[in-house]
Amino acid sequence: MVTKVKLYGVNKEFKDEASTYIQKEIQPNSSINLFIYNFANSKGGKYRTDKIRNVGEPPSILDSSLVELSRNQIQRFLASKGYFNAEVKSKIYVRKKKAKIIFNAEQGGAFKIRNVEQEIADPQVAEIYQSYITNHPTIRGGMRFDADSLARERETIYDLMKHKGYYDYVRQYVRFEVDTNMNSSLADVKLFIDNPEGKTAHTVFKIDSSEVVIKDSDGELGDSVPTKTAMPGALTIIDYSHRFRPKPLIRYIYPRKGESFDIEKENLTYDRLYELNSFRAIRTNYKKKDSTSLKVNYELIPLKRMSNRVEGEYTFTSGRSGFNIGNTYTNRNLFGGSEQLEIKARYGVLFDSGLGGPLWNEVWNQDFQFGANLSIPRLLVPFRIPLIGKNGMPHTIFSTNWQIFDQLNTYSNRYVINSITYNWYDTKYKLHSVTPLSLEYRLGRLDNNFKDYLQKEGYELYVKSNDRAYFGIGSQYAYTFNTIRLNTYDDFLFFRGALDLSGNTLNLLSKIIPFKKNDLGQNTILNVPYLQYIKAETDFRVYRYLGGDRQFVARINAGIGVPFGNNHEFLIFEKQFFGGGMNDLRAWQARTLGPGNYNRSVLTEDLRNRLRNLDQLGEIKIVSNFEYRFKLVNDFFGAKLKGATFADIGNIWRLRETEENPGGEFKFDKFLGQMAIGAGAGLRFDLQYFVFRFDAGLKVKDPQFAGKDQWVITELFHSGDFKDAYKKTNGPDTYNFLQYNFGIGMPF
Repeated sequence: MVTKVKLYGVNKEFKDEASTYIQKEIQPNSSINLFIYNFANSKGGKYRTDKIRNVGEPPSILDSSLVELSRNQIQRFLASKGYFNAEVKSKIYVRKKKAKIIFNAEQGGAFKIRNVEQEIADPQVAEIYQSYITNHPTIRGGMRFDADSLARERETIYDLMKHKGYYDYVRQYVRFEVDTNMNSSLADVKLFIDNPEGKTAHTVFKIDSSEVVIKDSDGELGDSVPTKTAMPGALTIIDYSHRFRPKPLIRYIYPRKGESFDIEKENLTYDRLYELNSFRAIRTNYKKKDSTSLKVNYELIPLKRMSNRVEGEYTFTSGRSGFNIGNTYTNRNLFGGSEQLEIKARYGVLFDSGLGGPLWNEVWNQDFQFGANLSIPRLLVPFRIPLIGKNGMPHTIFSTNWQIFDQLNTYSNRYVINSITYNWYDTKYKLHSVTPLSLEYRLGRLDNNFKDYLQKEGYELYVKSNDRAYFGIGSQYAYTFNTIRLNTYDDFLFFRGALDLSGNTLNLLSKIIPFKKNDLGQNTILNVPYLQYIKAETDFRVYRYLGGDRQFVARINAGIGVPFGNNHEFLIFEKQFFGGGMNDLRAWQARTLGPGNYNRSVLTEDLRNRLRNLDQLGEIKIVSNFEYRFKLVNDFFGAKLKGATFADIGNIWRLRETEENPGGEFKFDKFLGQMAIGAGAGLRFDLQYFVFRFDAGLKVKDPQFAGKDQWVITELFHSGDFKDAYKKTNGPDTYNFLQYNFGIGMPF
């Protein structure tokens, strides 16, 4: 059995790629996958000979012919990278039925390109190519010879020709001749672009007409007579489903009558039609009408118009358990223009067994939410704008959300928010999102006994921020750069910035219209005060590709919220930042970090229990994350198993000193010493369509303690005494050095 394979003598730049030419059958097994295979396919110390189960990996058995094949392919790979004199040797060491394979490469010097010439039979094609390489030189004298560069050049020419109207063009028209001089390590490259056989030039094709056929959801034409609509530009819509209006569709069919054939417009049409989220299959077929013109036929198969999804989950938190159940109804083509209506309803309940009595007496809290979103694939504005869509599908989204929440003997919440949002792409990398109007109403009420208790204990801020009613009339703007690259291994930067404003328009009106004031001196509408605040948040990341499936990501996420005017004393609970969680500082559970040096031991035991998730919030947030990602196993029960190691640093703070959160205020001379630090590792199960993630975060430095006691990592190996002492001062809160996080998708 092969237990080790080593490759020496190959430059670091090419080593990962060269290693892929070692045949999979002679590469060492993953210990996990080999164990699974052995467990499933062995009996009595021997392998099964029949009914073999296809799980895990069978052991890699030494095969000298595959060793020789691998050696030869590595040598050919090095030659393709310009090392024409490279020589690769292999050696096999066997001991106790275990084999070690060593590949040693002598690369020699790399050949460089001396001269590049072109011989292009068609003068028009030669002009197009020369114009292109003037601004995009790819193969030039002085560069290292690389066969991949020639392959990329062939593909570039193919795309260029297909963009310029040459429908009949094929890759085989391009060929290269390479003349090497072994003594000088120089190579001359000559590029040929041939004409079609028997012709003196390539033919440019133009679009004559287009026809769109919409089948039913089963991909059939059906028995009914289709709706047939002739549109301007020799475009015909034939709809067997009788569900689609023609005008919204033709906005995103870009090849038009009289234009030259262009593969980019074909691809653009594919992308936009799929982004309508109304079709499960889109096929394009070109037919030659004569020697220079084309008819374009589109075949569209719609998705089912309506769907319904029921979801449920069991929850367990802080000794309480419960469940959530939700229903989502979707209509993908509400008005015939690919408008998508989504209606969601969710009910959640949490039980506390410590309350005793029948089950209905153990209800700790209940949460009912209802929401509806209508997404329209264009910008609905009261003025004329140019058609936007070449870089990405624009959307207008109307949204409404309602919530009813009650927590036993603590507080209740009634919340309604309505908004309209516009999303559009400036380029394929730049997304803008504008919410010109967000109208919300919230009614929060504390239990009277709990309210009296808080006031008696001096926690008036919690009373003001939670026992209140308000209107919010505001606007939001968000700018996102490079979302399209998040699932790639490129080197790139990602940025997202968001701005949230509320109350400014109403404040201007208050200068003209004398709004009625309440007992606190706040301006009101219908006897309810309105919010005034400004909140900004940024998310900046650096992605670096390290070869193979390895990647490094560095991120900083910072934000600040500033209340003023009507509610200058505090930023409302719902708009504040929190620390911890699966996408933040992963060694802390969400809403259990900060603010600043704040420690919950200043609260009574009863308050620590009741104020969970209410007292650890802030108006300022600074978080940095560093993550190294790599591949573990190619096939783990049908998924790629990837790993990650990470370090998270950051905290949240109050804008100013408060009695409720001593030590929680932000100060420039102290905030660096108040940073929390966590480290950990995780697994990512990549199922192609989504990633299932598990992370374990370990607390290294915890700012709720003072001085050197913040370095809680020193207590890890004698944690019993530490946890007992913490429980005495902070009970019922417990201290966990490790925090586990499960999630769908990458953390950032």
